[in-house]
Amino acid sequence: MKKLFFIIVASLLVNSCAPRRDYKEFINDPIHLHRSVKAVTDIIVHDIFSPPVASRIYTYISVAAYEAARHQDSTLLTLAGQLHGLKPLPEPEKGKEYCFQLASAEALLKAARVFVFSEDMLDEYHARVMEEFKKSSMPDDVFERSVQFGDTIAARIVKWSTKDNYKQTRSFPKYSIEEQPHTWKPTPPAYMDAVEPHWSKIRTFVIDSASQFRCVPPIPFSTDTTSKFYAIAREVYKTGLNLSDEQKNIARFWDCNPFVLNVKGHVMFATKKISPGGHWMNITHVACITAKADFAHSAEAYTRVALSLADGFIACWDEKYRSRVLRPETYINRYIDENWMPLLQTPPFPEYTSGHSVISAAAATTLTDVFGESFTFTDSTEVEFGLQVRKFNSFFEASNEAAQSRLYGGIHYRPANEIGVTMGRQVGAFIVNRIRTRR
Repeated sequence: MKKLFFIIVASLLVNSCAPRRDYKEFINDPIHLHRSVKAVTDIIVHDIFSPPVASRIYTYISVAAYEAARHQDSTLLTLAGQLHGLKPLPEPEKGKEYCFQLASAEALLKAARVFVFSEDMLDEYHARVMEEFKKSSMPDDVFERSVQFGDTIAARIVKWSTKDNYKQTRSFPKYSIEEQPHTWKPTPPAYMDAVEPHWSKIRTFVIDSASQFRCVPPIPFSTDTTSKFYAIAREVYKTGLNLSDEQKNIARFWDCNPFVLNVKGHVMFATKKISPGGHWMNITHVACITAKADFAHSAEAYTRVALSLADGFIACWDEKYRSRVLRPETYINRYIDENWMPLLQTPPFPEYTSGHSVISAAAATTLTDVFGESFTFTDSTEVEFGLQVRKFNSFFEASNEAAQSRLYGGIHYRPANEIGVTMGRQVGAFIVNRIRTRR
């Protein structure tokens, strides 16, 4: 027992005498940024936020992180005056020393706390991050000044967020189920209400309006077996009956449905999954690590991708609730085979266009602009959900697979995927051309 006591005391003495790491050695290290985005993703999954709402969270926290981080690199520009409603933000005091990595983490986490439900989980992570910075050789005044700057940025970003009409849409009426056979109906097993029917009322971040990239109308509904609509429904049906193992793997890899409900007899329980936007934020993480992007430019990448996701969802949801197309599962069960089931569980909102296709193409357009066209990467996003990694030679290869996966999954007709890709690329290209983050 005495021996154990002396070992513990000796260990404590050694640790207390060990030199603290010089904080200037890691000011360009993006580790805390990557970890903080992942921590927020884990909470978004835990709190089961819908994909559009998740994209809103990602955008505000990313802008907060970027507006603190950009001071680390004089070539980076503020987004104030470029994003709708974002006014000039506080600047660091001239002649004073800051740790902008700390300020950025503080801004991201303080802003995130306003948007999530599980504040306690975020607080625990936040405390660990702050303790890591305190254990460095950072002077107390630099620590306090950096935290204060991050808090100021976060407060301004949160204030900006209150004007985007989100709070108002919480009190708007629920979607009313229509009797017409061509309109969307809730699907099994939960028959959930339609998600975010008023999302097109949210203030856009970069695009001029929710309907700026309004796509062609969907194929007219018909039950005639010689019609185009019947043909696209039958394609979904036949595809679902003849899926290869690889097609099943692709569908499950890109599923990203936070609403999956499992039914075991009389017991129902949810399976928590990452949102499609969260999947692309993790691809951004992978790209930053692969390209060895430094701290400030990693913050830039997250922000540009988040903007494409947020505006992509707004544009897509505008079309979804304009056209209100019923899902393949509903049509096939009524007019082709009442016993057919899709491989994936159908998400609770109208079919046209495909949200995955839109936001994946938008994110791929943005990432290609940041990292280049021929960018090989290994996507490990779904490993923690029990799936294998997938390798891609470009972001567009990944986004095209994501779009195609919705046909394999049985939850979209082909036109919704193809036209969704077109819409997403238009949104992404507009953001790439409109937003300047570098001098």
